[in-house]
Amino acid sequence: MRQRLRNYLIAGFLVILPVGVTVFVLIALFRFLDSLLGPVFRFFGVEVPGLGLLSGIALILIVGALASNVIGRRVVGAFDQVMLRIPFARTIYGAVKQFSDTVFMQNRAAFREAVLVEWPRQGLYSVGFVTGETRGEAQVKTTERVVNVFIVTTPNPTTGFLCLVPESQVVRLEMSVEDALKLVVSAGIVVPPYRGEASGGARVPGA
Repeated sequence: MRQRLRNYLIAGFLVILPVGVTVFVLIALFRFLDSLLGPVFRFFGVEVPGLGLLSGIALILIVGALASNVIGRRVVGAFDQVMLRIPFARTIYGAVKQFSDTVFMQNRAAFREAVLVEWPRQGLYSVGFVTGETRGEAQVKTTERVVNVFIVTTPNPTTGFLCLVPESQVVRLEMSVEDALKLVVSAGIVVPPYRGEASGGARVPGA
């Protein structure tokens, strides 16, 4: 009986946890967006729950539309230059902007594919993302073709480490960039399914 209750408790927890987290995030997002313009309406005596949320979404859409034309892109570029010159703000703004551009923009060439590399030492593997082929002096002075691999940190994917890895030592993964990000951000809790598991999968070279 005790074992059965324990199994019920775990099963219920696995069902309620994602629902609870989702509801919590949605409520937090609702409150944040509602707080953007909600005080403005309350200042004029208008108290309508959700009005700040709708106005916030409308504001985001308007900003997105303005940023999509030539003049808007120039304004955004000028604003980026100003933010990146402020000593403390440039660290936060630059990291968040780089990550958001990578994740949300349609052109995701920044993260081309997910790979495995032996890092931080031989025998330990980390999930990384190929950002391009190494060029310039770093490529000329190596004995073989080298690729740029960005290894994001867990659970904060806005920071990480750049490794210049010989292509022969890069283990390419079949999972998408999105699935690999989920794997890293969740600290390995969210593991994308792999078709090769049914047949034992392919072993990592050297493992």
